[in-house]
Amino acid sequence: MGDILHALPAVTALRTVLPDSWIGWAVEPQWTALLCATSAASPLMRGPEMPVADVLYSVPAKRWARNPLSFATLTQIGAVWRTLRTEHYDLCIDLQGAVRSAWIGRMASAPIVGEAQPREPLARWLFHRRVETVGIHVIEQAREVVAAAIQPYTQQALSRSPAALPIDAKAERWCDGWLHEHGVEKFVLINPGAGWGAKRWPAERYAAVAAELAQLGYAAVVNAGPGELPLAEIICSIGNDRAFPMSCTLGQLIACTRRASLFLGGDTGPLHLAAALRIPVLGIYGPTDPARNGPYETQARVLRHPESQRDHTRRSKPEAGLLTITVDDVLAAAVQLLEQAAKVQPA
Repeated sequence: MGDILHALPAVTALRTVLPDSWIGWAVEPQWTALLCATSAASPLMRGPEMPVADVLYSVPAKRWARNPLSFATLTQIGAVWRTLRTEHYDLCIDLQGAVRSAWIGRMASAPIVGEAQPREPLARWLFHRRVETVGIHVIEQAREVVAAAIQPYTQQALSRSPAALPIDAKAERWCDGWLHEHGVEKFVLINPGAGWGAKRWPAERYAAVAAELAQLGYAAVVNAGPGELPLAEIICSIGNDRAFPMSCTLGQLIACTRRASLFLGGDTGPLHLAAALRIPVLGIYGPTDPARNGPYETQARVLRHPESQRDHTRRSKPEAGLLTITVDDVLAAAVQLLEQAAKVQPA
């Protein structure tokens, strides 16, 4: 989820610079709602429901990796390979920097452009052209790769416009109904989950922050992703009748995020979604580096202990530096962001 959201600003800019180009996007099937509304009619024409890509290729690469030699996997790989070859692409841009993404790019039989120092070093040997980037944040790096890739086609500079996310009319209606049903108007969207335990600030502390924000007139909508409902229930069960757990689809989460006054959570996909939608973000970081993958181009505050070390080891317990961040720290930053956002809203 985060990889797509980090790539989306650069590809949105690519669409602006080359409006008549044909753009295909290979994507894991669970993330297609980030690029195309699930309620959209088929076949699609570009528009609010699918604003950037012309076609999506469903590529369940992680599932293939679990059973690489099965008949089903080989059949699906063959189908994707034939489809990509028949499209006759002029260029492939790899913004994930993984061996599997570069390998899928090779299927298209087009020159592949990628970062000179990709996330997975072996991927660089599958690139036909390697771009040296100087940006620190992954969104900046993606823009540099795309800008270099399209130089043969245009000298126009890439814009820094926001990422274009689809508008799903059905999900928008669902969100309005859900908020009305729970009597929610102003709210903070809380996401207590994260990819692994070391990045998770304790749910009990989120509950304490939510209770204080309720006194200021903000309900808490607590996003419960797959397997995260127990975390959401902890937050909503500790003495606060203005906190509500929400389990929803990705399209519905996009709609709900658009309506939030503030996003509060750790380094995870929903944080990057809020930043892409230009919602104020308060990020609570531990073992990951916000300079590289923190909230970008939105009103934001990041809380991180100066002694936290960058470490992507999938540990189950919260990182020690993360635990030094107090409820008061988070509450003060949240109030400051809410006040700043209120000042810039039209009267």
